[in-house]
Parts: sequence; structure tokens; C-alpha cells
Amino acid sequence: MSVTQILFWFLSLLAVGAAIGVIASRNPVYSVLWLIVVFFAISGHYILMNAQFLAIVNIIVYAGAIMVLFLFVIMLMNLNAEAEPAKHLYLKMAGLISGLCLLIVFVAALSGSAEAKNVGQLGGSNIGLIKNLGRALFNDYVIPFEISSVLFLSAIVGAVVIGKKE
Repeated sequence: MSVTQILFWFLSLLAVGAAIGVIASRNPVYSVLWLIVVFFAISGHYILMNAQFLAIVNIIVYAGAIMVLFLFVIMLMNLNAEAEPAKHLYLKMAGLISGLCLLIVFVAALSGSAEAKNVGQLGGSNIGLIKNLGRALFNDYVIPFEISSVLFLSAIVGAVVIGKKE
């Protein structure tokens, strides 16, 4: 077993364990913290697939910005366990059965695929590198890139005009 396969299985178990922690945590703050662990594990998978740009963007955008926003919103809402309505046993059982059915469908779908047998192989190719992304962006897609930047600029100016007091 190679180091890449060991890292793949470690990150996979970490992601699944942290996802279970998101669901099983009674405190919403702990759920958000477990979700940050899931995002870091997914970023590790991106690095194993030689997609460093996606890994960094995942950490900056999701684990950094959005999870901090979720954490602030949860802390400002001041959720109390006493105010939460009790869930009936039938509702809990229906959720458990539907989750197990979804797991069975996923396992059945992935068991026959050829990609499932090729676990995390770190190739020597240049696919996913930032240099190639920049080259493609500024050579092949420079016109759409500049049009989108003008569109964003006009949206910012419009937001400032709308938000300005008279």
C-alpha cells in the first residue's frame, strides 16, 4: 500500500467521521466545527488529485468565510435546547430508514464503477496546476473573463447607487 493510498483512506475516514459528527452533535457550534474538518479533508482529497487551486479555494472560501459566517449567525441566534420542539419516534425512524436507503443506493452505484477501484493516484501530470489554469484563462477565455469583470464592476456600482441615501 502506497503513501497516497494511506492518505486517501485516512482523509476519507476523517471526512466520513467528521460528517457523522456534524449530524450527531447536539450543539450547533460543534456541528459547524465538524463541518470545517470535513472541508479540510475534502481539500486534502483535492491535493491528492493534483488540484491545488481547488484545495486552496475550498479552504479560503468554505472553511474560512462561509463557516465563520455560519458560526456568527448561530452564536447570534442564541439557540436554546428547551425551545426546540420534541421530535416523534416515527419521524426519527423515517429519517433513519431513508438515510439507510440512500446509503444503499450510493454503495450500489459506486460498486460497479471503474473509477471506484482507482483510489487517489497522484499522477505526474500538470492537470489542475494554477499555471495551466491561468494560461487557459488568459489565453483562451480572456474576452469572457474581461466581460465578467465589467459585469461585476457594474453590479458594485449599482449596489452603491441603490444603497446610497438621498
